[in-house]
Amino acid sequence: MAEDLKQAMRDKDKVRLSVLRLVKAAVRNAEIDRRVTLGEEEIIGVLRREVKQRKESLLAIEGAGRDDLVAELNEEISILEEYLPQSLTEEQIQAIVRDVVQEVGAVSKADMGKVMPVVMKQIGGQAEGRTVNRIVQEVLSTL
Repeated sequence: MAEDLKQAMRDKDKVRLSVLRLVKAAVRNAEIDRRVTLGEEEIIGVLRREVKQRKESLLAIEGAGRDDLVAELNEEISILEEYLPQSLTEEQIQAIVRDVVQEVGAVSKADMGKVMPVVMKQIGGQAEGRTVNRIVQEVLSTL
């Protein structure tokens, strides 16, 4: 990311430069808060949080008719998503969930607490927790 920051400065790409600086600051703030150097998983979490904030802002702004801000936020989101790992499809998540359900011996929705941590560890930041939670609930409700 540091090299991309330098390249954005050379290219005078103001939007990319701004986004990368904000991400760098967010990572540094998270490191200061936790008093540790963040690993790859934690940095991905920071990136996901930044994308989520922009998507929430996008929803609020779209109704106001501010097309200029909508375009800018969409560009920022696409820049941030370049640094995120490829997301898993719902079918891939369902397959992982089914394997974990068999592995831990889950038999009902009450076993959600057994299934979720194992699934999230296997997925490793390649899907949003909300999506995984929904899929786990769907799979467990069919048992």
